[in-house]
Amino acid sequence: MFRKKDIFFKTLEEMSDIIVETVEHFVNAVNGDFPDVAAFAREMKEFEHRGDKCTHIILTELNKTFITPIEREDIMELIKKLDDVLDGIEACASRFEMYQITKADPYIRKFGDCLKRSAQEIKSAIYLLSQKKLLAMQPHCVNINELENEGDDLMRQGIKNLFVNVSDPIELIKHKEIYERLEQTTDSCEDVANTLQSIIMRNS
Repeated sequence: MFRKKDIFFKTLEEMSDIIVETVEHFVNAVNGDFPDVAAFAREMKEFEHRGDKCTHIILTELNKTFITPIEREDIMELIKKLDDVLDGIEACASRFEMYQITKADPYIRKFGDCLKRSAQEIKSAIYLLSQKKLLAMQPHCVNINELENEGDDLMRQGIKNLFVNVSDPIELIKHKEIYERLEQTTDSCEDVANTLQSIIMRNS
């Protein structure tokens, strides 16, 4: 059914690699201090640009390729959802610079760990897609869905903690927005899983 190492799958694999690399960089930063939040934001923007290049390759190839390995709409939806994950992580990183937050709290670090595991599940599933092992993708999709639930719980717990322990309303607003954006990024990971599950249903 699939052509070996088709340009579409090769590029999707590269996109999943970038997502893992991006999240790992984010996690390493939030587990330490931010001596230069502007540099951190620029570095994260570079990851997003690399993802944009993958999206451009996919769209260019779709415009000139008559036969695709899976439905064109599925390829477009998948690259879009993967790009949303990168956009979400970059948006979170940019808030550290905007709000001059130089130290992450425990909830941000837990979100980082959740996103790191989600990114690894996404990469595993994308590589299985390239290997035509569609049914083997399913457990990874389930794991991503469970990690999204974990993200929901973290946001609720984090916001509750803010209102109990943070007296400065400005600091509360800053951290609340970061929690919400991190949770939205776990939603984007779940969107990737849902798209992959649709591909499984159509092609297996």
